[in-house]
Amino acid sequence: MKQIPASEFARNFGQYREAVQREPVAVTNHGRTTGYFVSAVAFDEYQKLKAMARRSYKVSELPKSFIDVLAATRMNPAHDHLNALLDEE
Repeated sequence: MKQIPASEFARNFGQYREAVQREPVAVTNHGRTTGYFVSAVAFDEYQKLKAMARRSYKVSELPKSFIDVLAATRMNPAHDHLNALLDEE
C-alpha cells in the first residue's frame, strides 16, 4: 500500500485516482496516517462486510422480534444430560 503526504495527494489527485484502482492509498499528515483512499469496488466490499458484522445490544435495546425468537427456542433433547448435571446440586 502506498503512503503519501496529504499535500502530495491534493496536488496529484488524478494520478492517485488511477493508482487506487490497483491498491489503496494511505494519506498521511506529518507522518501519521489520517485516512485511506480506496476504489469504489473496495469501498462497496467494505460496506457489505460492515453490514454483515454482528451487532451487540444491551438487553434493554433488544428488538421485540429478537426477544420473541429467543423465548420460543428450545434446547435439543440430546443435551438433556447437561441439564441433569446442573440439577445434581
